Amino acid sequence: MAKVAGILGKKVGMTQLFDSKGEVRPATVLQAGPCVVTQHKTALRDGYDAAQIGLVEFVKESRLSKAERGHLGKHNLPPVKFKREVPVEVDDKPAEGEVNGVKAGDRVLVDIFEGEKFVDVVGISKGRGFQGVVKRHHFGGGPKSHGSMFQITGSIGSSAFPSRVFKGMRMSGHMGDDRVTVRNLRVLGIDKDDNLLVVEGSVPGPNGGYLVISKAKKAPRERRGFAGSATVDPLKAAKRAAKKG
Repeated sequence: MAKVAGILGKKVGMTQLFDSKGEVRPATVLQAGPCVVTQHKTALRDGYDAAQIGLVEFVKESRLSKAERGHLGKHNLPPVKFKREVPVEVDDKPAEGEVNGVKAGDRVLVDIFEGEKFVDVVGISKGRGFQGVVKRHHFGGGPKSHGSMFQITGSIGSSAFPSRVFKGMRMSGHMGDDRVTVRNLRVLGIDKDDNLLVVEGSVPGPNGGYLVISKAKKAPRERRGFAGSATVDPLKAAKRAAKKG
């Protein structure tokens, strides 16, 4: 049986949580779903396995194009504005009459992340407009004394050789509004009733921005020997050795 390995959502905002040790954890609350499968793609017909899903939210049907209305009306699906493709996980052989165990009209809820420790989040970063090199690339700038403009680029060319500017030179320009992927965000909690997902750390984009949330492709390994009874404190070990001596 195959399962959808991702979901669409929105960024609600940031907060903080306290763990069992009393340490504060910066957290981001995500509205994950509900979503509906709008199309399934197979390796036999399309060359790869994937599922196209749409975020179910209130949107007027008149806001959609005629092609989108026809695409959704083929399977009698509700109007969705935000659609993306996500991978599918194939466990066993698909059931008879199903393609990879995923078919159009299936619901995708936040419970697909139950038992998962890490997720990957894709979003569009905040647009910052036209920025200089100090803010955009963290240049040090020039002198900050009176009469100097310290937030300047400085010399970028060469004299005799090569007498030109190399390609890829970091300069001022448009900043932000890029597709950003943040990997291995730790899952702190899941609320199945309200389709909420709480992850540790920050997520690209403003509050209310659309996101693609998927299971971590390369989840980090759990570190051993850094916590618990197996950890040896060198200072305490030295004191115990001094007492025995």
